[in-house]
Amino acid sequence: MIGLIGKKIGMTQIFTQNGEQIPVTVIQAGPCRVIHRKTQEKHGYDSVQLGFEEVEEKRKNKSAVGHCKKHNSKPYRYLREFRLKLYKDIEEGEIFNVSMFTENEILKITGTSKGKGFAGVFRRHNFSGFETSHGVHESFRGPGSIGQCATPSRVFKGKKLPGHMGTDKVTVKNLKVIKIDQERNLIMVKGAVPGHRNSLLLLRKEL
Repeated sequence: MIGLIGKKIGMTQIFTQNGEQIPVTVIQAGPCRVIHRKTQEKHGYDSVQLGFEEVEEKRKNKSAVGHCKKHNSKPYRYLREFRLKLYKDIEEGEIFNVSMFTENEILKITGTSKGKGFAGVFRRHNFSGFETSHGVHESFRGPGSIGQCATPSRVFKGKKLPGHMGTDKVTVKNLKVIKIDQERNLIMVKGAVPGHRNSLLLLRKEL
């Protein structure tokens, strides 16, 4: 499975010839260079390591610069690996851009969700809360009982409680490609994708 590394530009809307309004997310996808090619015979699985956004050597540490030089490549800001189920004839040094996608194609996009900080159970887990009458006067936005006293005398792991919300790895499937701008390496997909503006995204074809 081959994909691209991209960066979220933001959201906007486009209109069809029939006047239909479509909310879209604009993504700068690629160009990405194949830095390293892993094979089933040597590494136990097939994959490609793609690089996105060239940078100066002083912007990366020595190990990252050395890794790119070993594979005859300039250093890149982001390196990500994609497993291969098809397209196993890919070689190091190849360049991929948005031309690998087509309009109306279905993609799945992975990103890191926005960080929300510390949140209670209402916001974090959609709890409904207590009644506001019939004697309830001590807690309105609390989680309620979280366990038993004597047995098992502890709170089970995974219990929905207040805590840090966001900054999770999120994958959204079935995103339709609405428009592609090959000159500027832009791709527009219908709907929203995870993350804030300028956040890193991984675009994969739905195979």
